[in-house]
Parts: sequence; structure tokens; C-alpha cells
Amino acid sequence: MKGLLDYIPGNSFLHKMNPISKLLVALCLCITAFISSSYFFLILLICINILLSFLGNINYDKIINFKNIFKFDGNGLFIRVFGLFKGLLKISVFLFVLQVLLIRSGEPVIKITNSFYFTDKGFNNGFILLLRLISATLPLSIMISVTNISDLSNTLIKYCHLPYKYVFTFTTAIRFIPVFASELSFIMDAQNSRGVEFNVKNPIKKLALILPLCIPLLVSSVRRIDSVSISTELRGFHLRNSNSCSKSYSISFIDITMIVFSIALIVLSILF
Repeated sequence: MKGLLDYIPGNSFLHKMNPISKLLVALCLCITAFISSSYFFLILLICINILLSFLGNINYDKIINFKNIFKFDGNGLFIRVFGLFKGLLKISVFLFVLQVLLIRSGEPVIKITNSFYFTDKGFNNGFILLLRLISATLPLSIMISVTNISDLSNTLIKYCHLPYKYVFTFTTAIRFIPVFASELSFIMDAQNSRGVEFNVKNPIKKLALILPLCIPLLVSSVRRIDSVSISTELRGFHLRNSNSCSKSYSISFIDITMIVFSIALIVLSILF
């Protein structure tokens, strides 16, 4: 999961889309996942997300003909999304088991004793939760991976007319997550060199080993935030507005097609 929120450069149609369009498509796919209660529709959404990650992974400069489409050196988007899919699948299975164990309403399907049984509603809710978690998380990951954070902040300020300070807070939080993850990994490596073993199977012991690492991570975070605040003040943070962005972002036919397609998915999820 390392580098999950880092921007992946590329020349696919997803990279060339307007940042606002990509954000709208991702939000529409998430809304569709929460609206639909159909197994088929949620599985279809997951397949669409995987297909988008595959199309966004293609380096079109290295494709000579259609037969070589599976022989290119991709930019890593598909591998990242597939890794996220496997991680979400593990979490979803855990949540599925909780749903099956805790939900008592519905008709018993597997009865062990008179007081301990599994119901059809528990299985149904567990499967729906599993599919929704995966299908709602993947589009946001794809959108962040193929969108430059600077372009996203510029479009939110210039075209959506959001205040610069709110957009700056949002984009800075996204930028800092990989930085903090890297610093945590560095601290853990330093502790490993001192004989601390983090690869323990007991989750309670592992949590007890990781919690003390929060103190140096918090100290370094405060120092980094303080330096960022000083640098932004020196660059005229309070003087920035929607006119500060000189770069323009156009809406193409692909943007309109993807937005219409995502809205159509919402309509279909409501109807079916």
C-alpha cells in the first residue's frame, strides 16, 4: 500500500481528462456503489474500476498495434489498484464475518445450536458490505493516482470558486499522507536496527510496539507543518484567489462521455 496516494504520470485518456471531470466521475461511482443493493451491479462496478485502472495503466507511446496492448510497460496504476483490491478484500472479509456473526434477524441458514446460528440477512448484508467497500474505494484511488494535486487544486479554485485556504488544506493533507507514511517506515527501520521486532503475530503486542512511535512522528509532523506555514506566509498565502491560476483546463469529448456514463450508472442503480 506504500505510495497509494502518489501521482502516477502517464499519457492515458484518464490522465488527460479535466480534474473536475475525474472528481465527478469518481464521486458518481461511489454514489452508485452506496445506492445499489444488487450483487450483479456491485460486481459490475468493481469490474469497471479494474478496467479503468488497466486503461489508465497503458503507455500509449509504446503500443505499436492492438496485438501488443498486453506487452507494454505500464506506469504502475493497474498494479497499485490490484494491490489495493487485495488489501480491501482482506478487510472486507473481516467485516463480512462480523456481519454474519452479529446480525440475528432473518431466517436461520446455518444452525449450530438454538442460540447460535447464521441468518440469510447476515450473509446478505455481509456480501453487500464487502462489495460496497471495494467498489466505493477503488474509484477514489484511481482518481487521485491519475490526477496531479496541483491541477486539482487549481480547478477547484478557478472553476468551482472554492476558497484557497480550504483547497490548500485538502491538498496538503493528501500530500502529507505519503510523507508521514515514509517517516513512520523510517522510524520503524531505526527501531529494527536497535533490536525491536515488529513482525509479531499477536495484534495486541504489535499495537503496543507501534503506539510509542506516534510520539516522534507527532513531533516531526508539528515541525514540518510549522515550516510549511512559514513558507506559505512568505509566498503571500492570503493574497491568492481564483485569478492566481494562469493555467486553463478545457472540457473534452472524453470528459462529457465519462460524466454521462457515470450518471447513467447512478440512474441504473436506482432503477434496478
